[in-house]
Amino acid sequence: MLKENLNIRMALLSLLLCTSTGATLAQPATAESPEARSQRMEWFDGAKLGIFIHWGIYAVDGTSESWSFYNGQTTHDRYMAQAKGFTAANYNPQQWARLIRESGARYAVLTTKHHDGFALWNTEAGAISAVKSSPAGRDLLGPFAEAVRKEGLKLGFYYSLLDWSHKDYPNFTRTSIRYDIKKEPLRWQKFCTFNFAQMDELNKTWKPDLYWFDGDWEQTAEDWKADDIIGMLRAVNPGVIINSRIQGRGDYATPEIGVPVVRPKDRYWELCYTINDNWGYRPGDTNFKTPQMLLCTFVDCLSMGGNLLMDIGPKADGTIPQEEIDVLKAFGRWTSKHKEAIYQTRAGIPAGYVNGYTTQSKAGDILYLYLPCKPIGKLPLKGVMNTVKRIRVVGDADAGAGLNFKVYNKLSWSEVPGVIYIDVPEEKLDANITVLAVELDGPVRLYAGAGQVITSNE
Repeated sequence: MLKENLNIRMALLSLLLCTSTGATLAQPATAESPEARSQRMEWFDGAKLGIFIHWGIYAVDGTSESWSFYNGQTTHDRYMAQAKGFTAANYNPQQWARLIRESGARYAVLTTKHHDGFALWNTEAGAISAVKSSPAGRDLLGPFAEAVRKEGLKLGFYYSLLDWSHKDYPNFTRTSIRYDIKKEPLRWQKFCTFNFAQMDELNKTWKPDLYWFDGDWEQTAEDWKADDIIGMLRAVNPGVIINSRIQGRGDYATPEIGVPVVRPKDRYWELCYTINDNWGYRPGDTNFKTPQMLLCTFVDCLSMGGNLLMDIGPKADGTIPQEEIDVLKAFGRWTSKHKEAIYQTRAGIPAGYVNGYTTQSKAGDILYLYLPCKPIGKLPLKGVMNTVKRIRVVGDADAGAGLNFKVYNKLSWSEVPGVIYIDVPEEKLDANITVLAVELDGPVRLYAGAGQVITSNE
């Protein structure tokens, strides 16, 4: 079906794209109501943890994905020759999907094609793929999509809008370009036809739940035909979620590597983050973050109402490095124990009320405190105006047990609430991050003043 309809689709796309007036492919999509958007984004908002997978020919020599030839660290020919070693001999998508689910992640995003143009599926629109250009010799994307959905996870596709290997893409390396799109618009339209055809293949064949676009910085939204891309995808896949790397046209922001210090302005956001210092497999990079470091990053994102998209980089034969497996398993232990304080939570209270990260339940009547370190003495929580009904340790085997706490300096003449001091026994501490649930008499109410002094009425 895919092959039979390819020529028809390509012809239609060419007819629509290659116009002298530069008309767009389709009319802009009907404006979405806030309620409809909230419903469409609901699963993403509650997922909290996703796994990013950078897998491509760059794993063969352990070189930087695409950037190594773009930046002149190697030649394009030498870089692309890595395809000869891309065997996928030990590729086990069922194992991948099972590990991802067991980590506590709710979605997975795989690089279908990076900036080098090497596609993991049997693309009829392009010439470079695992099927046609490597000893893997087969579609690698379909089995992954099937395995991910079998495990009950949401399916995400990374797709690079730019393609530095394509003869009709204008940019080639940092120091060379093929042509100027303003001077050769028909050649640019030819590339756009190719780009739309590949995305059409992905969309109609697998209908992913999420698109993770990349590479948008080299062209404008108008030149990419960003609105038309989104319109084409949603015409047959209306509920799909799209990241913002399509010149800001998507649904959520994607800060990269650097953890935000303050909450991003976007309602929905996701931090994409590496386990070591690289996205793809590089045997020389042994600078792995510990599970504790990564879990702290995770709860940091949770506290600001965001998701974490944590990356793994399989080897060229499809095996996942043991260090990354260990991290996924460590996440699985922690997320399984603390799922109450992860999924369906919302951003916590502002900094300064407690020495640690926080989130709230959806109703706001439970305040979750994340303690990455052992408290010295009693843990102080200030500024909470509510009556505290109970404080408990999330995931504690003794589910009904509460922690001892006492309020100090709650004075009858002052609106300033007292400070709550919480006893956290050492035997209750988690090996990584302890989570406390502070149950309140209603949605959390906070004091945000500068304190109060007695004034004389005389």
